[in-house]
Amino acid sequence: MTFAELQQFILNTFGAEVILEAKPDGLQPYLLVQPERLSDICLELHDNPQTYFDFLSCLTGIDNGPDAGTMEVVYTLYSIPYDDHLTLKVQVPRNNTPEQAMPQVPTVSHIWRSADWHEREVFDMYGIYFKDHPDMRRILCAADWEGHPLRKDYVHQDYYHGIKVPFDQHNELNGFKGEPQLIIKRENEQFPDMREKPE
Repeated sequence: MTFAELQQFILNTFGAEVILEAKPDGLQPYLLVQPERLSDICLELHDNPQTYFDFLSCLTGIDNGPDAGTMEVVYTLYSIPYDDHLTLKVQVPRNNTPEQAMPQVPTVSHIWRSADWHEREVFDMYGIYFKDHPDMRRILCAADWEGHPLRKDYVHQDYYHGIKVPFDQHNELNGFKGEPQLIIKRENEQFPDMREKPE
């Protein structure tokens, strides 16, 4: 199916109000859909023999920043038997302080098993909660890490359990300053001494 045909398929199945925006041009055409209908739409696209989007290629988060006040989740779908591509987006209000409610999106992990870890990564990095996910917890950062590192207003904590977090001189103190590392073998030496450089 073409992008227009897939758009019409969703409209016919769920009604005109379900698609908030259609962007057919550009490098990655997409449909912005109602967040509360996302799971139903994805299930239909997966199960219906006309579409059969059996593969979730990618799921990622976007932080539009505190000024915009919104966050997005992008779903890149692929149908292996039909060789069709479709990108769906949902947009939700952003919480600008920890006291405000975290953005929430329905899980699709019951449709595509690969969404399980993808959603946990978006939760960890962006602070978007996936409702009804079977194991909604951090996957990259420690469970008690403060904040979400890929948010535009993220500020590194100075210490984590007494350990200084930012360490900007790592490369300078570990011998790498941008020059290529050369391996030189001395005469009668079984292994090269990687510390030596040509004269």
